[in-house]
Amino acid sequence: MMKPNASRSVVRAIMTEFANLTGLSTAEKVPGRYLWTDAFAVCNFLELYRQTAEEKYKHLALRLVDQVHSILGRHREDDPRTGWISGLDEQEGKMHPTKGGLRIGLTP
Repeated sequence: MMKPNASRSVVRAIMTEFANLTGLSTAEKVPGRYLWTDAFAVCNFLELYRQTAEEKYKHLALRLVDQVHSILGRHREDDPRTGWISGLDEQEGKMHPTKGGLRIGLTP
């Protein structure tokens, strides 16, 4: 296991702020998701977990993947279409959230 250092502290602070600002770590904020930023964040959380063995980072990575699938795998709220991009029903869509692809951007 690596010894804690200043750069890891900075990464922890940045990722904690990311989780708070984007609605990942708090139920009070509507999650704002952006596919490429979120993909990078998942990698960061998993690396923090690998380096520290702190379960919270693994949970944040998994929660982020779930949010990306449930938000970006569905049509936007301002789109006349509803449901999963794939056209699957609710149950099947939850089982295969990327079948129809993922939107790239934030919800309005």
